Amino acid sequence: MNSFYLRNFLRLNDFQKKDILFLIKYAQKLKFKKLIQQEKQKLKKKNIVLIFEKESTRTRCSFETALFDQGAKVTYLNSKDIHLGYKESIEDTAFTLGKIYDGIVYRGHQHKNIEKLAKYSKIPVWNGLTKSFHPTQILSDIFTIKEIFIQKKIKNIKISYIGDSKNNISNTLIEAANLLNFNLSLISPKKYLPNTKFLNSHNITINKKLNNILFTDNIKTGIYKADIIYTDVWISMGEDSNKIQEKIFLLKNYQVNKKILKLSDNPFVKVFHCLPALHDKKTIFGKKVIQKFNLKNGVEITDEVFQSNKKIIFQQSSNRVHLVKALIICSLIKNINF
Repeated sequence: MNSFYLRNFLRLNDFQKKDILFLIKYAQKLKFKKLIQQEKQKLKKKNIVLIFEKESTRTRCSFETALFDQGAKVTYLNSKDIHLGYKESIEDTAFTLGKIYDGIVYRGHQHKNIEKLAKYSKIPVWNGLTKSFHPTQILSDIFTIKEIFIQKKIKNIKISYIGDSKNNISNTLIEAANLLNFNLSLISPKKYLPNTKFLNSHNITINKKLNNILFTDNIKTGIYKADIIYTDVWISMGEDSNKIQEKIFLLKNYQVNKKILKLSDNPFVKVFHCLPALHDKKTIFGKKVIQKFNLKNGVEITDEVFQSNKKIIFQQSSNRVHLVKALIICSLIKNINF
C-alpha cells in the first residue's frame, strides 16, 4: 500500500519502517528504468514549486532533474523571489500556492516554517532541508548503503557519524536508526553532541529498548567496527569568526583521516559525506579556513580520504535524483506498480 499518497514529507518520524523500505525499493526501480531508457512519465500536468530560502546545488538539481524526467512543470523561487514571512505571512503564501500547485518543495531555515506551509497549503509539502532535519539526504544514504552492502541487512550496519553532531544530518540519522534498527554512533566533543533538551523539543526520541544509538566524545569507542564513517562540513560561510575558531579548536581531532579509518579496525570501511566538502584548497572558503587554522590537507576530511572514497560520496549525491523522484511520484500518484 502506498502510504505516501497526498501526505507531507517533513521528517522520517512521520512514517514507518515498511514505508521507508517501500520508497527505497521504488527508487531502485526508477534508477534501473532510467538506466535502460524505459522510464515512463507519471507526473505530466503536475505543477511543483520549489521554495529555496537557502541556496543549494545538489538539492535543487536533484528535485528539478527528477521532476523534469517525469514530465512535471517546475517553478523555482529563491529568497529574493519570495518574501516568506516578511511581506506576506507563511499562512497566506501557503494558501495561495496551494491553489496553484500540486506540491511544494521547501528548503530553508526554521522547521516551524515548513510545518506551517504543510498545514495551510493543503497540498503535499516535501522537506529539502531545514535546520532540524534533512530526510531526503538520509534516505538517499540508506539507498546507497543498500547498493553497496548487497549481502548485509541494514540492521547489521554500523554508521559512525563524526564531527559536529548538533545538526540536521545527525537528527535525521537518529530517526533513521530508530526506524531501521541499524547501529549509530554520534562522535563529537561534548559541546557538539546532540542536546537532550533540543531532541525532546523536536520529539526526537531514542528507542532505549534497541540500545543501538551511542553518543560519545571517545573517537576510538565510536569508530570501532564501523561499516561507514560519515561526516559533514563543520562550518558555513557567514558564520561568526570567533565561533569558527572555537569550532575548529574543538573539532580538529575529529577530522576524518587515515588515522581515524584505522581506528575502525575494518579494512573495508566506507566513508560518506553529504557535500559540499572542505577537503582541499580549491575553493576560496576552504583555502581560507585551511590556511588560517593550519589544518592538515582539509577541514572535516582530508583530501586523501575524500579522493579514495569519492566514488561512493558522489553515488550518495546522484541517488538523490531517484529517491526524490520516487517520493514525489508516491505522493501524487495513488497506485504504484512495480
